[in-house]
Amino acid sequence: IVGENGSGKSTLLKCILGLNNGYTGEIKKESHIGYLPQKSEIQSHFPATIEEVVLSGTISNNVRSIFYKKDDKQKAKHVMEKLDIYDIRKKCFADLSGGQQQRVLIARALCACKDIIVLDEPTNGLDPSIAKQIYELLDKLKKEDNMTILMVSHDIERALNYADTVVEIIDGEVVFEGKPQDFKIGGASK
Repeated sequence: IVGENGSGKSTLLKCILGLNNGYTGEIKKESHIGYLPQKSEIQSHFPATIEEVVLSGTISNNVRSIFYKKDDKQKAKHVMEKLDIYDIRKKCFADLSGGQQQRVLIARALCACKDIIVLDEPTNGLDPSIAKQIYELLDKLKKEDNMTILMVSHDIERALNYADTVVEIIDGEVVFEGKPQDFKIGGASK
């Protein structure tokens, strides 16, 4: 999902996630959804280990218990290994680089879901080379795990290289929905 600041991209994501009830319409959800909100300073300074942050993604799966189950720990371990952060799992989240923090937060989102993650500007504020690594990681998840990834991005050119479908929103209205090769940057795509 692409568009200018204030066009309604994040609002759409929040509606899909059920976090914004001020709008009409119907959204059917068939499974758990992992969510990575826009990065904030609070997230950057969170005083927990990587393992604790990733494990917290399983909380929505077992809200009846305050303890992590063996399955939750196995899932978190598998996800951390897949995202190449298992060897540093005891490090403090606040001590990580921006790219490492995003990997951890993506791992957390993956622990909350089975087949779909929603990402709001996951590469915002990252160096271009790190942003490319995040896109490559997401592409790998899409291809290897058949994961559905719904993402808001300002980085239109890079998003077009990895997206299967592009939706452009201007002033709360969808003005384009289609294949990346049919999308025209800065022009009428319709």
